[in-house]
Amino acid sequence: MKRLVIAMTGASGAVYGVRLLEQLRKSGGVETHLMISDAAALNLHHELDIKRKDVEALADAVHSVRDIGACVASGSFHTDGMVIAPCSMKTLASVAHGMCDNLITRAADVMLKERRRLILMVRETPFNLAHLRNMTAVTEMGGIIFPPLPALYQRPQTVSEMVDHTVGRVLDLFSIEQTIAPEWTGLKPDRS
Repeated sequence: MKRLVIAMTGASGAVYGVRLLEQLRKSGGVETHLMISDAAALNLHHELDIKRKDVEALADAVHSVRDIGACVASGSFHTDGMVIAPCSMKTLASVAHGMCDNLITRAADVMLKERRRLILMVRETPFNLAHLRNMTAVTEMGGIIFPPLPALYQRPQTVSEMVDHTVGRVLDLFSIEQTIAPEWTGLKPDRS
């Protein structure tokens, strides 16, 4: 069984973290460890009209961001990786500079030091130079910067389809079977 750490921070885009947890639960083969920052809990309420406890119910284990002694704070606790969805610019900066000021950034630091997959679904636009430099720093350390940008080539009809495609691509990065983001099979020649 795979084991993933999922964190949600205060950027817009709470739906990405929720949908990721739903798909991981549906897959049946992934143990999830969840952390939700206070700002993320506000966004859950504001953007989706759901409570923190309802999202926590989707995870196998829940950790307070203040519990720096939790299992996910140690490299000896084996995981297959971590996704921060969504990832605020504050969290990005903390990860980029090794701040480890809460359990989310400590767990991310563990992923980097143990050479495990770390995906940051950064949410901001436009980016300023500090954002870009922080993304470069995380990338140079082995992290993956994954802004949730819609793929329009699939011709999505709803926001849910755009979210699903992005979440499906994240699942692909962990080799988790999914059906919500179909594989691109190439352009078909126009025979008219």
